[in-house]
Amino acid sequence: MTSSLSALPTVPFKLTRAGVIMTPEAGNDFEAEGVLNPASGRTPDGELYLLPRLVATGNISRVGLAKVLLDDDGVPTSVQREGMVLGPDEGWERGLQNAGTEDPRTTWVPALNKHLMTYVAYGPLGPRLAFAYSEDLRSWHRLGPCFFEYQADLSLDLNLFPNKDAVFFPEPVNDPDGVPSYAMLHRPMWDLGWVRDGEGEHLPAGITDNRPGIWISYVPVAEVERDFRNLVHMSKHRLVALSEFAFEELKIGAGPAPIRVEEGWLLIHHGVSGEMAKSDFAQQQKVNYAAAAMILDAEDPSKVIARSDKPLLAPETEDEMSGIVPNVVFPTAIEEVAGPSCSCSTAWRTPKSASPGWTGSNPARPGKSSPPGRAGPNLLGHHGI
Repeated sequence: MTSSLSALPTVPFKLTRAGVIMTPEAGNDFEAEGVLNPASGRTPDGELYLLPRLVATGNISRVGLAKVLLDDDGVPTSVQREGMVLGPDEGWERGLQNAGTEDPRTTWVPALNKHLMTYVAYGPLGPRLAFAYSEDLRSWHRLGPCFFEYQADLSLDLNLFPNKDAVFFPEPVNDPDGVPSYAMLHRPMWDLGWVRDGEGEHLPAGITDNRPGIWISYVPVAEVERDFRNLVHMSKHRLVALSEFAFEELKIGAGPAPIRVEEGWLLIHHGVSGEMAKSDFAQQQKVNYAAAAMILDAEDPSKVIARSDKPLLAPETEDEMSGIVPNVVFPTAIEEVAGPSCSCSTAWRTPKSASPGWTGSNPARPGKSSPPGRAGPNLLGHHGI
């Protein structure tokens, strides 16, 4: 089956809700405005954890740590909080009127024996991508802001633009020149009006669609082996995908770390439709966020080989349809569990709160077994805000 617009095959995966597992804790000042956008990972002893974004009064965000509690069937039911692991403690992570370490995405990279975290540092000049790493999910060490190498054929400096929705692949892939590299998906935004009134949009050379989309950048494995701190120096930037369908007419962005399936790299992403307020950073009231998927080529992950032509999960429950920003399902984490496949989402339950929940995903296709290298189904984290 092919999608009506792109002529690409559609993605043979499904998502089914499993429920909300975390809500803001009453009396906890660090969660006064919500818990949302969780990353995830496993500690060395195999225990599953969330790393949710905790939002305090004044929209100050920190990254927390919460153990996921499972029922006898392996389905997540609740969490046990274990404090915070990252906050806006560095000067470049805070401004005079704002501060935050927001929206973590984590990837376990066996070749490095480390969890890699991308997060948004909400500093003096707005949102900027930053990296940290850990071996146990509890102690995180900053690598600092991301630096995008200048690329003449784009005719712009990617470091000037706000950027979000970044996540690493779990293993090296080949860059456009065939060099084994660590790769990161990200979502630059081209409007510089937030820096200087009237500046407007600056698009890369050759790009005529101004809607934010998914890009990929690389750093050679050899450079990281020479000095791990080189991980922040990304190069060879390529556009992966832009909006194509009605449910994503405004913009798209990557969700959790891609997972290797038999067809290629499965990427869960979000798509946004509706009407945006003037600023991308305002609390939007007339948008709709939905979760979808695409499959990237195994040999060249800058190429999309299959894509959802409709959402895999859209706002339908009260948790997903109400709150500060209504009508949001926003995927952010994915894990393999022993029970049914699941997806984690954050739903705004009150005017000032948000809650991660889990949704089951079924990677099996009729007549086919699970993809090679995967012992069971997947746990996908998302939120509805």
